Amino acid sequence: MTDAALRTGRAESGTGPVDAYGRVIDYLRISVTDRCNLRCVYCMPLSKADLPESPETLTAEEIEAVVRAAVDAGFRKFRLTGGEPTLRRDIVDIVRRVASVPGVADVAMTTNAVRMPELAGPLRDAGLRRVNVHLDTLSVKTLPTLMRLGSAERIWQGILAAEAAGLAPVKMNVVVVRGMNEHEAVDMARLTLDRPWHVRFIELMPLGSSDEARLSVTHFVSNADTRARIEAALGALAPVARTSLSDESENFRLPGAPGVVGFISPVSKPYCGGCNRMRLTADGRFHLCLLHDDDMDVRAALRSGGTDTSRRERVRSILLRAVAAKPTGHRLDAGMHTKGRRMHQIGG
Repeated sequence: MTDAALRTGRAESGTGPVDAYGRVIDYLRISVTDRCNLRCVYCMPLSKADLPESPETLTAEEIEAVVRAAVDAGFRKFRLTGGEPTLRRDIVDIVRRVASVPGVADVAMTTNAVRMPELAGPLRDAGLRRVNVHLDTLSVKTLPTLMRLGSAERIWQGILAAEAAGLAPVKMNVVVVRGMNEHEAVDMARLTLDRPWHVRFIELMPLGSSDEARLSVTHFVSNADTRARIEAALGALAPVARTSLSDESENFRLPGAPGVVGFISPVSKPYCGGCNRMRLTADGRFHLCLLHDDDMDVRAALRSGGTDTSRRERVRSILLRAVAAKPTGHRLDAGMHTKGRRMHQIGG
């Protein structure tokens, strides 16, 4: 990079700020809440109460301000996450605000789809383009054990509603947990034979210092094992060329399938070298890496007064410092992982 590029925090190509390891960071994942209407065993304690949003949670207007500052810094892709983002009563307004910012190229959401039957249309009209659905099981027997709350039928209705609204391609994220749902991998992959859906299998990651983190070790299933199970039942998987080096999923197709089977393997095959992400937590901190505890406060800058322009510049400056401080990757091989926050508090 040139000295001028370093001063602006922008790659010479103009695509986004570049971190200390030469990675272009242009994708911001925004957690809009740490609340959820499910209680997946590896993510959120069953005992955690669904309290009202904390005053520390960023408002829709504050989220928009961060997005405008991020666009100024060169970010182009945005994803709304949680917890469960559709629990925000103002989620349609949040989507509209983010999508309307000049320079935003893509707005997506990760959801459990429970509220999609009512919200898919309004979210699409507001500017949402795609959804990833967290779907570990469709079994009425497994769901109460693994996801614990919710309804398989309701989630299925939400997936169909998202597809009907044009939030495509629908992607499904399946976290594989030993002793709970690894035997369902074949049935989940089989969904791609009839529909142009992407079914992605994700390895358990240790987050937090709780029972959820310990479970990720005792119930870990490698994606090599999941792939072998699928191919033994459904045939060889043909590779699908990556369209972006930052795509964390290794994608394949079953013979004759319109859909895609993907494998996201942060533990067995880390993809940190192609990472293009920064995360914003619901309480207003830039989280530098999913599996590290390092973060930088941005909420104080948002609430410290001044003009919209000065506030945006303060946020942009913090974001660029966060990009510069982004670690090279996780250290799971050395037994190091985030201990300060559970998954539902980071946004995945």
